[in-house]
Amino acid sequence: MKRRTNPRFCYIFVCFILCSLLSIRAAGTLTDSDVAIVVNPSNPTSNMTLADLRKIFMGERQYWKASNSVVPLMRSQGTREREVILRVVFQMTEQQYGQYWVAKVMRAEVSDPPASLFSNGMVQEGVKGNAGAIGYISAADVRSGVKVVRVGGLLPGEPGYALR
Repeated sequence: MKRRTNPRFCYIFVCFILCSLLSIRAAGTLTDSDVAIVVNPSNPTSNMTLADLRKIFMGERQYWKASNSVVPLMRSQGTREREVILRVVFQMTEQQYGQYWVAKVMRAEVSDPPASLFSNGMVQEGVKGNAGAIGYISAADVRSGVKVVRVGGLLPGEPGYALR
C-alpha cells in the first residue's frame, strides 16, 4: 500500500528549511567576520581612523583628549579578533607584534604591553569599568554597557567596514 505525502506538510517543511538557511547566512555576515571597537560610554570618542587605532594599540598615543589615560585591551593569542586587529590595524604577524613590544620595553618606552584578555566578555567588563579603556570584540558579542566606535565613519555590518 502506497502512502501519499500531504503537500501541505511538504510545503511547510521546505519553507522551514529555507528560512533556516537564510537566517544562518544572514547571521554569518556580521557574526563571523566583523570586529567592533568598544570604549566606555563616558568616552566622547565616536569615530576613529585605522591610523588612530594603530597609534593607540601601538602605545604611541597614551591620552584621550579629555586627559584620561588610554588603556588598550587586547584579546589573547589565537583568537580571530586578535588576528583581524594584527592584520588590519597593526599590519603585523603575531611574532612581529611580540618583537615590537619587547623592543619598546627594552627601550624603556613602556613598562608592559597592553593587557591580553581571554574572552570578549572580559574585554567588555574591562571597558565598562575603566573610562579610558578601549578594546575590540566580535561585533556579535556586543552587549549594553559599552559604546561601539565607528571606524572610518562605518559601524560593524556596514558595507566597506575595515575590521573583517
